[in-house]
Amino acid sequence: MQTIYLDNNATTRVDPAVFEAMAPFFTERYGNPSSAYEFGRQVAADIDRARRQTAALLGCEPDEIVFTSCGSESDNTAIRSALAAAPAKRHVIASRVEHPAVLKLCRHLAANEGYDVTLLGVDAKGRMDLEELRDALRGDTAVVSVMWANNETGNVHPIAEMAALAHERGAFFHTDAVQAVGKVPIDLSAVPVDMLALSGHKFHAPKGIGALFVRRGLPFRSLLIGGGQESGRRAGTENTAFIVGLGKACELAAAHMDEERTRVRELRDRLERGLLAAVPDTVVNGDPTSRLPGTSYLSFGSVSGGDILRELDRYGICASTGSACSAANPEPSHVLTAMDVPLRHAVGSVRFSLGRFNTAGEVDRVLAVLPGIIENLRVGHSGGIGHAINP
Repeated sequence: MQTIYLDNNATTRVDPAVFEAMAPFFTERYGNPSSAYEFGRQVAADIDRARRQTAALLGCEPDEIVFTSCGSESDNTAIRSALAAAPAKRHVIASRVEHPAVLKLCRHLAANEGYDVTLLGVDAKGRMDLEELRDALRGDTAVVSVMWANNETGNVHPIAEMAALAHERGAFFHTDAVQAVGKVPIDLSAVPVDMLALSGHKFHAPKGIGALFVRRGLPFRSLLIGGGQESGRRAGTENTAFIVGLGKACELAAAHMDEERTRVRELRDRLERGLLAAVPDTVVNGDPTSRLPGTSYLSFGSVSGGDILRELDRYGICASTGSACSAANPEPSHVLTAMDVPLRHAVGSVRFSLGRFNTAGEVDRVLAVLPGIIENLRVGHSGGIGHAINP
C-alpha cells in the first residue's frame, strides 16, 4: 500500500538533491572546519556557501545567520539573548497560539524566574489584533515573540507591523518562522524583526539542523558556551553535512517558491472544496485570506479527530490533529481553545499539510475515502462520542 503523506507541517521528506549535496560530507569531506590546514578550510568554505544560501532565502546578510540544531534551540536562544541584553526589563509578550518551544519557555520564565508574561489572544479565525499588542506593550517589555505562521491553522500574522510596534516601545522582536520559511516570501531587509528562527526539516532539509537570524549590531548572548564556532555565537563543532543540506534546501526553496506556492495552494483548495461539499458539518479553521498555501485545518462535527486519523492510517494516509483527544477525555488543541472553537468541532480537528511532493491523485484518494470514514464514525458514535461532545 502506497503511503500518502499529508503531514508536511510536522516534517518533510528530504529532497533528493539535498541528500546528494550532503553525501560527500559523511565520507570524503569530513574535515573539521575549524582546522588550520587546507582539508579543514575547504569544509569551512562549504559552510560559508550554505550561510550565503540561507541568507539569500531570507533577504539578509550571511553574517546574520547562526546555525543551530533546530527551531526550538533557535527560539530559546533568541528569547534568552533578548532578556540578557535587557536585564532591567522583566516583561515578555507572546501569543496564546505559539509553538511549545516559545509558549513553554514563557511559562517557565513566569513560574521560575520572576518574569511577567502577557499572552496575546486571537479571534475566531485565529487572527491577532495589533491594538491588543499596542495596549500590552510597556516600558519594561524586554521582548515580543510572535510566530510568523501558525503550525496548526497556517495563519500568517502581520509580523512587520508587530515588530514596528515593539520597537516603538524599545522592545526586541523575535519571530518563530519555522512554518513560514520556504513556503512564503520573507525579506528581512524590509521586515524589521530582530531575530528569526527556522528549522530545516520543515522545507526538505534533514531533521537536526536549524538557524537563527540575528540582525547585525544586535546585542547577543550565546546559549551554548564553549568553543568559538559561529563567530562565538554558538559553541560546538559544526554539523557540516546538515548545514550543507540546509543551504541546498534554501537554494531550492528560493528557486521554486512561486511555482510551488501556486501548485500546492491549488491542491489544498481542491481538498477543501471536495470535503466541504461531501461531508456535512465541516468547517475550515483559520484565516481564509492569510494562510500558508499548503495548510488545511478542518473540523468535522460530532466525531473524534483521533478516530479519523486511525481510520486514515488504515489506507496509508498520514495527517495529524491538534487535538490530543479521546472519547473519554476530549482535549482540544491550545490553538483551537484560544480561537473559542466549539467543543463538538474542536475535538474533530484534522490538519492536512501539503507540500512539494504531493499530487492531485493523492488528494483525490483522500476525497474518495474520507467522507465514508466520517459517515461511519458518526453512525458508530451516535450514542458515544457524538453525544459526549455536543454542546
